[in-house]
Amino acid sequence: MHYHNITKDDMLNGEGLRTVLWVSGCSHRCKGCHNQITWDAKSGLEFDQAAKEELFEQLQKDYISGITYSGGDPLYPGNRQVITELAEEIKKRFPQKSQWLYTGFLWDQIKTLPILACIDVLVDGKFEEEKKDAKLHWKGSSNQRVIDVKRSLKDGKIQLYEGEATCKE
Repeated sequence: MHYHNITKDDMLNGEGLRTVLWVSGCSHRCKGCHNQITWDAKSGLEFDQAAKEELFEQLQKDYISGITYSGGDPLYPGNRQVITELAEEIKKRFPQKSQWLYTGFLWDQIKTLPILACIDVLVDGKFEEEKKDAKLHWKGSSNQRVIDVKRSLKDGKIQLYEGEATCKE
C-alpha cells in the first residue's frame, strides 16, 4: 500500500482532533474530487514501518481523538489487507481512540469486510459534485452518509452517526 500524507492535528475529517492517513488508490474517480493525486495506487510513498510508527506516535498523544483513513480510498481492493491489519493493530494498541474511514463504496458493498469490526464511523458513497455542499458536516456531498458502524452492525441496518456518545461501546 502507498500513501500520500499523514496529517497531524486535523479537525476536518472526523470528530475531535485527529491524525489522518491519506492512502493511494481509488477506482471511483469522482468528478470534482479534491484529491485526484491519490487515485494512482502506486503514487506517493510506500507505507512502511516508519510511517506506521509516525501514526502511533501521534495516537499516543492524549489530545488526539483517533485516526481517520482517507485518500484515495482506504477500501480500494489493493489497500484492504494492509489497512485492515493497521486498523486491528491500532484497536489493540489504542482501544480508547476512535477510527473513522472514508470510502466511495456503499455500506451494502462493504458491510461484511473484517475491517468494520475496528471502525467506529464510516462515511460512505462517492463524492457527487452536483450534490456538493460546504455546510455539510464530515462529508462533501449530500448523498454520502456518516454511519455509526457499531450500531449498524448490531442492528443489522444503517444507523447514522449522531455524535461522540453513540460511538462508544
